[in-house]
Amino acid sequence: MQEFWNNRYSQEDMTYGSAPNVFFREQLKKLTPGKLLLPAEGEGRNAVHAALKGWEVLAFDYSEAGRAKALWLAQQQGVSINYRLAEAAEFDREPNSLNAVALIYAHFLPVLRERLHRNVIQWLKPGGVVILEAFHPGQLAYASGGPKDQRMLYTAGMLRSDFTPLEINLLEEQETLLKEGAYHSGAGCVTRMVATKPGAAESKA
Repeated sequence: MQEFWNNRYSQEDMTYGSAPNVFFREQLKKLTPGKLLLPAEGEGRNAVHAALKGWEVLAFDYSEAGRAKALWLAQQQGVSINYRLAEAAEFDREPNSLNAVALIYAHFLPVLRERLHRNVIQWLKPGGVVILEAFHPGQLAYASGGPKDQRMLYTAGMLRSDFTPLEINLLEEQETLLKEGAYHSGAGCVTRMVATKPGAAESKA
C-alpha cells in the first residue's frame, strides 16, 4: 500500500485538491487553536488549512511523496507544519498533549484502527476534540473513491464503540456530494463524528 500511495501522490495535480475537507473546516472553526494532530494526512491540504488558522500542526503519513507535496503546499501558503514519515502502528505522542485530532479518511483494517483510536484518546488533553470523517460501508455502491475492502469502512456503531470514553457531540451516517479532486468526486456515503474527551479544557497557551 505504501507504494500505491507514493505513486498516487507523485502525480502533478493535488490528488484530493488543495482545499481542506469541508466537514473538517467547519468543525475546526468552532475550536480555539492549539495543538492538532492529523494522522494519514497525505498531501497536507487539511494540515495547511489548520496552520493558516493559527493551529500548531503535527501530521504524519507513510508516503514520502505525500509528505513532499504537503511541505511544498505549506511553503506556498507561507506556513509551517511538522510532518513526520511514520506508520500508524508506530507513531506515538505523550499522553494528554493534544487539543484536537482530525481523522479525515484515515482508513485502516480493524486491529490497527482500534489501536490508533485508543491511542488518540490517550493523546488528547481533557477537553480535547476528535473530528472524524470516513467512508461508510455504503460507499461500496458508489464510484466516488474510498477503500474497496469493507473491513476498512466505518459505521457509526463502530466509532461509538472505539471512542466509548469520549462524549459524542455528533455522530451521523449520510449521503453526501464529494468535490475533493479527481479521486473523491461525486455522490458518496460517509460517517462523521465529533467527540470530546471528558474533563475541563486546558489552556491553549
